[in-house]
Amino acid sequence: MAITKWTIDPYHSEIYFKVKHLVISTVTGSFNNFIGGATAQGENFENAEIHFSLDVRSIDTKVEARDSHLRSADFFDAENFPHINFQSTTFTKLHDDVYSLYGMLTIKNVTKPVELQAEFGGIATDEQGNVKAGFEVSGVISRWEFGLTYNPLSKTGGLVLGEDIKLVASIQLAQEQEQTVE
Repeated sequence: MAITKWTIDPYHSEIYFKVKHLVISTVTGSFNNFIGGATAQGENFENAEIHFSLDVRSIDTKVEARDSHLRSADFFDAENFPHINFQSTTFTKLHDDVYSLYGMLTIKNVTKPVELQAEFGGIATDEQGNVKAGFEVSGVISRWEFGLTYNPLSKTGGLVLGEDIKLVASIQLAQEQEQTVE
């Protein structure tokens, strides 16, 4: 049986999040530095092992003052918890090219199970002969469950930030190697 290792291609991938602000609009941010990959049987991703790590210090909402606040102890506490990590437990095909991705997400040393949805975009070979695979991954998590509880009230008494964080990742994987396991 052939085992194939894949690595996230950071030049053709992006990971971002969305959160409600004042319950009337959405703020979007991204993590500019991340690593990760997958181990699969051949080119079939069903039951693949998937992992990634985000560098919290690379958070980018296009507003430096907000980014500094997000890195502070009020939110991610990047000095003490510099990474957000994910390790899959199952990756199961639901239908067509849609998969259910279950795993353990760790933020600020709090680990909780999460379910994400992954849509397989296919496999292609680039102009240099590298084999690539693409996925669109999305899901929603509660920031409160991970200790991200900073939440001042607005002048009218409403919440400044929503509880739910929408995660979206456009991932291109590069095939590393294929090994035969007996």
